[in-house]
Amino acid sequence: MNGPLDQVASWPVRTAAVAVMSPAGLLAARGVAAELHMIGDKIHNAPGDYQQRMRSALDTKGVTWHGGHSREDALRLAASCDIGLSWRHPELDASLELSTKVLEYGAIGLPVILNRTPMHEGLLGADYPLFAASLTDVVDVAAAAAADPRLYRRAADRTRMAAQQFTLDQAAERLRGYIARALPPASAQERGSGADRPPGATPLKVVVAGHDLKFFTPLLDYLRLQPDLEVRLDKWAALGKHDAGVSRELAGWADVVICEWCGPNAVWYSKHKRRGSRLLVRLHRFELESHYPAQVRIGAVSQVICVSRHYARLCRERTGWPQAKVATLPNAIDITQMDRPKLDGARFHLGMVGIVPSRKRLDLALDVLEELRREDDRYLLFIKSGMPWEHWWVWRNPAEREHYAAAMRRVQRSPLLHGAVVFDDAGPDVPAWLRRVGFVLSTSDDESFHVAPAEGMASRAVPVLRHWPGAETIYDMRWIHDGPAEMAAAIVALGAEDDWQLAGDVAHAQAAAAFSLPRVCEAWHGLLREDLDPSVPGPDPGTLELLGSR
Repeated sequence: MNGPLDQVASWPVRTAAVAVMSPAGLLAARGVAAELHMIGDKIHNAPGDYQQRMRSALDTKGVTWHGGHSREDALRLAASCDIGLSWRHPELDASLELSTKVLEYGAIGLPVILNRTPMHEGLLGADYPLFAASLTDVVDVAAAAAADPRLYRRAADRTRMAAQQFTLDQAAERLRGYIARALPPASAQERGSGADRPPGATPLKVVVAGHDLKFFTPLLDYLRLQPDLEVRLDKWAALGKHDAGVSRELAGWADVVICEWCGPNAVWYSKHKRRGSRLLVRLHRFELESHYPAQVRIGAVSQVICVSRHYARLCRERTGWPQAKVATLPNAIDITQMDRPKLDGARFHLGMVGIVPSRKRLDLALDVLEELRREDDRYLLFIKSGMPWEHWWVWRNPAEREHYAAAMRRVQRSPLLHGAVVFDDAGPDVPAWLRRVGFVLSTSDDESFHVAPAEGMASRAVPVLRHWPGAETIYDMRWIHDGPAEMAAAIVALGAEDDWQLAGDVAHAQAAAAFSLPRVCEAWHGLLREDLDPSVPGPDPGTLELLGSR
C-alpha cells in the first residue's frame, strides 16, 4: 500500500511522532506491507526544530521522498499509489480552505485519509470511512481499507464524486449563476422605467445617505447596477457627523435622496434638498424613541419607508405624519446565498444572532436551552454576536452590565448550560455559520423586523420567535410562541428528522416569497420613480405580501 502526500508541508506541523515512526512503519508492525511516498521539496521554516525533524522523518525506513516535481509528474506518481494522505494538524481544522490535494486525489481515483471537519463532512459525508483524528487513527483506517475492498471502494467513490463538483465545467456553471444573480436581465418594470432608454438619455440621479448601511448594502449594490440610475453615496462618519459641503453638493445634484435611518441625515436633507427632488427616508426602530423624527420637515419628505407594518402604524401614531407618507417594505434577504446544506446534527443546534443590547434577552434564550437539555443533552446554543463591552453606549449602563454578568454566571455555573453555549464572533460569514444551526431564536422584547429569523428561514432553519409586538405582521404565527417554555416545546415537537426538515422547507419557501433580494430590490427600483401607495406593500401589490396573519 502506498500513501502519497503531494507536499511535505501538508504533514501535520509540530507532531513529534513523525520523526519517530511513519504510518508505513506502524502498518508494518501490524503485518501490513506499506510504503509512504512524499512528493515535494517545500518544508516551511516553522518555529523550533520543525525543519530538522522533518528532514529526519523523510529518512525514515518505509518513506520514499521524491523531492520536487511538476504538478503533472506529481499526479502521475500519486496515481501509482493506493491512498492519498491529507491528514493535517488540528489547528487547521477551522480553515475555510479546501485542500486541492484532496480533490486531485479524488480526480485520479484515490481515497484520502483526512481530518474530520464540518467542511470535510459536507464534502464527503459524515459516514466517510477514512476520517482520522490522530496518527493511530491514520493507521487504523489505512489497515481497514487494505483489509476490506468494499470499504476502500466506498471511500474512493466518495472522493471521486466530490472532485467532480470542482471540474472546470462545474466551476464555470457556478460562475454563470453568480453573474446572472448579480447582473439580472432587466424586468418589464425596469424596461418601462428607462432601462432600455436610447443612448444619451439622462439617468435618474440617486443619492444614498447614512452612517450605517449594513441593512441597505444589498439594495445599494443592486441600484448601482441599474442602467437607468446613477447612484452616489453620502457616507456619514457617524450618526450626526458628515461633510456638509459634500452633502450640499449631492443634495443639489440628486433627483432622489434615500436616507437610511430617520436620524440627523433625514433632518438635514429635509431642510436642504433642492426643489423638485424627492426624499425617501427609511425608518427602522430606534428613531421612534429619539427626538429626530420631530425635527424632520415632513412636507419635504416624499415617503417614509418602514420595515414592518407594525412599525409603520407606530410611526404614524407617534409622529402624526400623514398616512399616505408612510409605507412598508421589508428587509431583503439573499435567499440563494443563505441556502446551503445543513451539517449533521444541526437539528439539535439553536442559533442566536446578536445579543446586544439586553432587550435581545439572552437570559430567555438560556431558559429555552435549559428546558431542552433537561430531556436531551444534544441541544446546544450557538451565539454569533459582538460582546456588550465592545459597545460603549451599552457597557456604561449598570443595568446592561448586570444583565450580561448574570447570564455569563449562568453559563458557567448551571449544570444544564455548562459546555452547551458557544460564542462566535460577529462577522459577514452568517451563511456558513447557519449551516450548523437548525433553529434560530428570537427572544427579544421588541424588534422592528429582526433579520436573523428571516436569514435562518432562508437557510432552512426553523424560526422560533417569542411574541414580541408586531412579530405576527412579519412572520407566520406558526413560528411565534408566548415564552421560553412554549418555544422549547415547539422545538421538541420537531424532534424527528423528517418533521424538522419539512418545517425548514416551509420556512424557506415563506422567506423566498416575502423577503427575496430581487423582489425587494425591484420594489425599491419602482419606488424611486413613483410614490408608493401605503395601502399595498410595494409598487406591485403582489410583489411583497408579508407572511403574518392579517
